[in-house]
Amino acid sequence: MIIRWLGHASFLIQGEDLRIITDPYDPSITRLKPVEEKADIVLRSSDDDMAHCYIDSIPAGYSLLTATDYVDEGKNQVQIGDTLFRFMPSRESLIHKEVPRENAFYRFALEGLQVAHMGDVGNALSENQLKFLEGTEILIAPTGGPPTIDLDDLIEVVRRIQPRIVIPMHFKIPGPRFTMLPVEEFTKRFSGEKVITAESSSLEISRQSLPEEMRIIVLKPSLVKGQ
Repeated sequence: MIIRWLGHASFLIQGEDLRIITDPYDPSITRLKPVEEKADIVLRSSDDDMAHCYIDSIPAGYSLLTATDYVDEGKNQVQIGDTLFRFMPSRESLIHKEVPRENAFYRFALEGLQVAHMGDVGNALSENQLKFLEGTEILIAPTGGPPTIDLDDLIEVVRRIQPRIVIPMHFKIPGPRFTMLPVEEFTKRFSGEKVITAESSSLEISRQSLPEEMRIIVLKPSLVKGQ
């Protein structure tokens, strides 16, 4: 499986026969290059946050899954081909935003690896939300602090579910003018050997190459203007 960070909360996650794009953004809002990759499936954490749901630049031919459409009890999953996608309702920060939006995070298995994307979650997770993430091996998490999840609360998520890999997203990079912390505010909370700063935007991973102990892998965004 290849995981490529496009920018902000958007990734291209590619298996042998499946291409998934997560949380595509409006480039006029993020000031990043548009997401123009082909995809079989586009996942987005809501349909009303243009930093997480913009699909106009993605070539046609994909199946669209909007996480907030699949949050009712008993209807929180959908299967496409051999891949099961599951969803968990959440909110933007109830503390730091006057009018927080609804959103949802999601998980799926690809090439035998359990992947979870936390979307735009903004508060400490409930026990039910933590249980949803149990068994996650690759956690894609917002590390820019409020109005997304507070870093202390995110550290508790990591401690509870013990993923093998954490990939930071939604932190300060060239382009977006949102209020976000640099990724170092998150990574400095871990010992140096646990943090890997990649030289590229992509991570190639298999079950055989999963690290035995948790690692934080910081990718470079590939759609920053000027790169």
